[in-house]
Amino acid sequence: MILFMGFTALMHAEEIEKQMLLYTPYTRISVPPGETINYSIDIVNETERLKNPDISVSGIPRGWEWEVKSGSYIVTQLAVMPNDKKSFNLQVTVPLQVNKGTYRFMVRAGEAELPLSVTVSSQGTFKTEFTTGQPNMQGNAKSNFNFNANLNNKTAETQLYALMATAPRGWNVVFRAGGKQATSAQVEPNTTENISIEITPPGNVEAGTYKIPVQATTGSTSDELELEVVVTGSYDMELTTPRGLLSSDITAGDTKRIDLVVNNAGSAELKDIKLSSNKPVDWEVSFEPASVETLKAGETANIQAVVRASKKAIPGDYVLNISANTPEVNKSASFRMTVKTPLLWGWIGVSIILAVAGTIFYLFRKYGRR
Repeated sequence: MILFMGFTALMHAEEIEKQMLLYTPYTRISVPPGETINYSIDIVNETERLKNPDISVSGIPRGWEWEVKSGSYIVTQLAVMPNDKKSFNLQVTVPLQVNKGTYRFMVRAGEAELPLSVTVSSQGTFKTEFTTGQPNMQGNAKSNFNFNANLNNKTAETQLYALMATAPRGWNVVFRAGGKQATSAQVEPNTTENISIEITPPGNVEAGTYKIPVQATTGSTSDELELEVVVTGSYDMELTTPRGLLSSDITAGDTKRIDLVVNNAGSAELKDIKLSSNKPVDWEVSFEPASVETLKAGETANIQAVVRASKKAIPGDYVLNISANTPEVNKSASFRMTVKTPLLWGWIGVSIILAVAGTIFYLFRKYGRR
């Protein structure tokens, strides 16, 4: 009897040593706010009996989300054969708005316990971030300024952001999200959407620095980004004459001076304006002065084109093209040059006509009565 009782006690002690265990290799991890952690946990049944333990999680901080799944099912119990193991997945989502620190909770399967710790590595936020790596651009008044920005939704909810800009009068600001023109953008929690911003200044904009605030806003969160556009001015030029007349006359072989006016019709200073011509064959064209060093916006410069027609030019109309060129802008004007017969040849012609008329008159008087 004593021997039997001793054997029974030994069997009971071995049964006590054999138990259920919970195991995962990752019992203490560090993550940033907004991270989702996936634990793979084993229920190990070391006993000789079938176990069907309840699965629970306790101590999860308020605002954290969790879920227990096995395969594609959400489970609260798992049956484990003797000397076997089953796995389940615990998914824990750390909220975005969370304090930096270490958080502990407990996973249970029946009597088995598994303590877990999560260290939040940085202070969490509940906000929107609207940022760009290039907030400043420079160009002339005819440029389109294209900025790329990132809209980061650091909240726990999907946000529909209204996209707005506070631009000077006459400026045009266009937003694009997903490659399409938009006035709003929907951004999922803890994700970033690329927003392109195209800014076009008015044609008559003056040179200067312009700051343009742009906003992404909802009823609960928003952020503002300040963009800077440096306009170097518009480049435009006019080439004409004091009276606007683009025609003249000239005698073959003679020289004619044509007064020209170069006007800076833009808002930026023009530098190194050079004059050139496309002239008829054997004609000569020079300019006084040959170039203009600088010309401020709204100012004019007076230049003379010295034109010498070819001696062989026959009477008629000729086209003379004169151009004013800078690295930024080119302008040209076409002149109609009417070539006239030289005065000497005119007198010679008149003399010939008079001589012929005199000869005819003489012959008529001498032989007309016979």
